[in-house]
Formats: sequence, C-alpha cells, structure tokens
Amino acid sequence: MADKNHIHNGDSFADDQRQITLVDDQGNEELFEVLFTFDSEDYGKSYVLLYPAGAKADEEIEIQAFSFTPDEDGYATAGDLYPIENDAEWDMVEEVLNTFMADNEDDEDDE
Repeated sequence: MADKNHIHNGDSFADDQRQITLVDDQGNEELFEVLFTFDSEDYGKSYVLLYPAGAKADEEIEIQAFSFTPDEDGYATAGDLYPIENDAEWDMVEEVLNTFMADNEDDEDDE
C-alpha cells in the first residue's frame, strides 16, 4: 500500500486525552475511548478511531472513525472531528484498522 500511516495507540495518552464525548443529532451525549490515532501522508490528514466507553473486551462493538484537526498537543480530544465521506479514504481506514487488530491478535498469541 502506498499510503504511509503512523499509528498512535491510545494507551500512550493521559486519561483525559483518551476520551471524547460525541453528541448525536438529538443532543444525546455518549462517551468514547480513543482506540488509536494515525496520520496518512497520502490524504494529508489525521484520523481517530473510537469505541464506546465501558465496552467489555468480549463484547462486539461498533468502532467510529473520523478525520480530525489535532489540538496544540497533537491530540484528537480538543480538536474538531470530521466525517469520512470518500470511499477510498474509508477503505484506507478499514485497512489500517484491520492491520491494527491483526497485530493485537498476534501480540496476544505471543503472551
């Protein structure tokens, strides 16, 4: 893949930098944890992948993905989030997520 991506695992963030509150169209707030962030050189953007706070490890969850404008410290928690609207961009994000998940499964198998 020509896309150059740099993944930043959410574990390296302080607790207040790992959580993001999303507000839906009805004004309902939901707290999410940062799974990881990454930068794409091909798209010139930063991306954040989120999962619902309090999700159990064995629970099937829906992961939310956004591009974002990093805050002054480079985090997604204080910057603006933007929807991903391009199919090619979605494909790239899914490929990065699949690679991340496969790497984590390999790490668990090594333990």
